[in-house]
Amino acid sequence: MKLLSKKQLLEMVPYSDSHIQRLEKQGLFPKRIKDTRFAEKAPSYAKAFWVEQEVLDWIQALMDER
Repeated sequence: MKLLSKKQLLEMVPYSDSHIQRLEKQGLFPKRIKDTRFAEKAPSYAKAFWVEQEVLDWIQALMDER
């Protein structure tokens, strides 16, 4: 299983970060995995990742709908 960083995700999906967040909240995009284990030290330490296969499946579903 491979995890994607936000940068890698945005290279695969041509949407803005805010649009991806809206889609996630609506259940229309794969949910991110939040790693906040080190966020107590500094909020910038919190990271988010997406499961690559879930994103690829989402892209495939869009392609199948066309």
